[in-house]
Amino acid sequence: MVPDDLIEAVSRHVLTPPQLACMMPAMFHTLSKIFTFVLQPSSLLWLAFLFGLVLREWAPRWRRTGLRLSILALVALFVAGLSPLSNALLLPLEERFATATPQSITGQVAGIILLGGAEDGWVSTGRGGLAVNEAAERITETARLARAHPEAKIVVTGGVARLLGTGAEGSSAVAEFFRDMGIAPDRLIVETKSRNTHENATFTLALIEPKPGETWLLITSAYHMPRSVGVFRKAGLEPKAYPVDYRLHGAVDTTRWFESLPSGLKRFDLAVKEWAGLLAYWLSGRTSALLPSP
Repeated sequence: MVPDDLIEAVSRHVLTPPQLACMMPAMFHTLSKIFTFVLQPSSLLWLAFLFGLVLREWAPRWRRTGLRLSILALVALFVAGLSPLSNALLLPLEERFATATPQSITGQVAGIILLGGAEDGWVSTGRGGLAVNEAAERITETARLARAHPEAKIVVTGGVARLLGTGAEGSSAVAEFFRDMGIAPDRLIVETKSRNTHENATFTLALIEPKPGETWLLITSAYHMPRSVGVFRKAGLEPKAYPVDYRLHGAVDTTRWFESLPSGLKRFDLAVKEWAGLLAYWLSGRTSALLPSP
């Protein structure tokens, strides 16, 4: 028999299911950031190159192995950074959902959901206005659709995703930009707490409470659309995909080489991160399928 006092002592340090449920989102977010940092392909290849040099200089028994590792890592860096490999990885993601235009959206639209990521909240907070990055088409296309569908609510979702250091949410700045563009304030719904796509979906649905049969457009970068649609489906909404921010002209880019190593490695990191995100979300039950389809 286990003594009662031992059972009581252990139970005080065991988390209950509700406590575990509360901790899971934070744990998932933290682990995803750590794995992204540690397993980023370009970083891993540089580390492998340096580790090979260390072995060659400081471990005589492993000198030949270190040399081979450094050469292999260097070759892989040039392949990943200059070859069309990253474009080949990105293309099936971008073409998973058909390109949409304001003219292709017919009927009444209940709302337009804009996923964060195009704004720089930190710079916007410090400088005023709205600072954007290369994904700015998410915002410009949302503005176009808002004018084409004046009956639609506009949902801006996204908080601070940083794990370390100081950050600032940019969704409020995006909403202010829309107001300056003439969009009525009562059409805007702003969510500023989400840190990833899963939280975008769960927090947004809690705010909008969509009704059966309503049409809700989902706007995000084309390469990110499969994961986004899968997450929203899992959360309980069947959105209509409106992919923007294409990085590729088309299949021809799978034969085009990059002109600089940094630009190619950045694209390679982006493609690998998105495929890894699809796998992680599927394994953790946060998406409806490994590679959601229309």
